[in-house]
Parts: sequence; C-alpha cells; structure tokens
Amino acid sequence: MGGVNDLILRAARGEPTPRPPVWFMRQAGRYQKSYQEIRQRYTLPEIVKNPEVAAEVTLLPVRELGVDAAILFADITTPLYGMGVELDLVEGKGPVIHRPIRDQEGVEALRPLVPEEAVPFVLQAIRLLKRELEVPLIGFAGAPFTLASYLVEGGPSRHFLEVKAFMYREEALWHRLMDKLTEAMARYLKAQAEAGADLLQVFDSWVGALSPADYRRYVKPHMRRLFQALKPLGVPVIHFGVGTMGLLQEMREAGGDVLGLDHHTPLPWAREVLGKTPVQGNLDPAVLFAPKEVIRREVGRILEENAGRPGHIFNLGHGILPKTPPEHVAYVVELVKEVAA
Repeated sequence: MGGVNDLILRAARGEPTPRPPVWFMRQAGRYQKSYQEIRQRYTLPEIVKNPEVAAEVTLLPVRELGVDAAILFADITTPLYGMGVELDLVEGKGPVIHRPIRDQEGVEALRPLVPEEAVPFVLQAIRLLKRELEVPLIGFAGAPFTLASYLVEGGPSRHFLEVKAFMYREEALWHRLMDKLTEAMARYLKAQAEAGADLLQVFDSWVGALSPADYRRYVKPHMRRLFQALKPLGVPVIHFGVGTMGLLQEMREAGGDVLGLDHHTPLPWAREVLGKTPVQGNLDPAVLFAPKEVIRREVGRILEENAGRPGHIFNLGHGILPKTPPEHVAYVVELVKEVAA
C-alpha cells in the first residue's frame, strides 16, 4: 500500500508501529449528524444496496475523525438475502427473520451464496472506496454461530434458548446449518478481499453465550474451516466476539491473525494468554459519554496496559453507541495519536 497509511496492517502482522492504529466498530452510524442526514433520504438496506451511498457513509468517519482504517458500511445479515432468507432490519431492534429455521426443511432451503450475483453492490462499493481511501479498508462478515443465532431465534435474543435447544437436540442438522453458513461466509469474505478489502473482520457477536465445552463441540470446527479458507488470501483477519473472555484461548486456536477483545477482558491478561498474537480493543463504549478527563484517563490506562508491545490495534470493546458525543470519539483518536507526537 505505497503512500497509504498502513499502520493497521503492520499492527495486524505483529510488527512494531510508532503508535497503535485506531478505528472504531460502528464508526459510521447514528451518532453522526452527517449520517443522520443521509438516513433521512435512505433506509439502511437502501444505503447498503447503493454502492455510491454506502461508499460515502464509509468515508464519513475517515474524514471526520482521522481514523486509521475504514470499515465497509453494511450489515452482517446482508449476504443472507442471497441465501434465500426473508428478513427485515427493524430500527432499534435489528434483523427480524420472517421464517426462523427450526427443522431440516429450513436448513436445506438455504441456497449457496454466489457473492457476485447476490451482493454485487457490496463489491462495487469496495471498488469505489479503493479509489478514494488513503487508509486500509476493512471488509467483514458475521460468524456462522452469530448468523445461526439470528436465523434460529428469528432475531436478537437475550438467552439464546431456541438456538441452544436446536444445537443440543439436532446436532447433525446443526452442523449441516453451520457448514452452509461457513461456506457462504468464506465465499463472501473472499469476494470482498478480491474486490480490494485490505483486512477482514469476522464478527461472532453472540458466541459469548456459549460455554467453552459447547464452543469446542459446536462452533470451533467450523471457525477453523472458515479461517483456513481465508488464509490463502494473504489478508489479515480479525476474530472478534463479545463476552468471550472464557473462550479466548479456544478462539485463538480456531484462527484469525488478530483477536478482538471486548471491554470485559483485561488487556494485560489477554496479552499474556495470547502471547505474540496481535489484539484489538478494548475501551468500554460507555466511556465516550464521560467527561474528557475520564476519557483521557481510560485511554491512557489501556495504552499503559499494552505497555508499547507491538500488535495492538486501539478500538472499543464493542461498537459506538447511539447518541455518543461525536467530539468525544474524535478526542479518543487525538489521544491515541499523541503517543507518536
């Protein structure tokens, strides 16, 4: 990436950098006035399916915040449309699946994903962005377990009873469902990399609902296969989950070049457990609502806990929350950049 800020690529490879690169999950979103203005004209699915608008939304935080990476604006459920899933994205709730998958008929109805046919708008947005960006572009997908959770539960869940019951009751069928989702996400991520994405992130947002034993039995084999399929691309891959402190070692063994840490996971402990594996994280998103002196203290604490070790990408422990003061997000970027001053 000649002439481009490649800090995040170097950190993802575990190489020394003058400071940690910084970006944010959900860095384009409802907390931004510029995004809210675009949302007055387009729904979320309309933005995603319009490459020019999706590219513009992706660029907003790069221009406004000075972050070290852009992340493609899309939703983790976007490729599911191409698998024959009927769903709606409901404001304030998330994906709602019209016909939750609870049996063999539902599993077998999932079509193989052909990204060039199903999501050409995603790939075109990546191509447009590569002409504009001077920082690396992150492509992403949902992990098989998290997508299966939406498909079986019918939408977001607190206790994940339906998906766990399905997993325990129909183990062979569960693995068939996970096989289909693993194959689809491998194709989807590969297509993003081939279109120009410089890094990839796999969001396993809900896998923290599982015990380590259940993760090993029901999820880990599929994650291994997913990461093995991505390895020949030569693109760094970030493996992220929420509530995953107890799964961190299993997740490292499953694969990924960088492990994302949520804000419940102590950074010094994670770095000791993971050895030289690069990490990403892990400021509590709620800190962005605090006074600036508290933000400075907490950002400083994380930087001190990393102690200058290579392979640290500064981020939140989860996505930016709605109503977060935009100037506080920019302040975090400023504080991280002070390290190299």
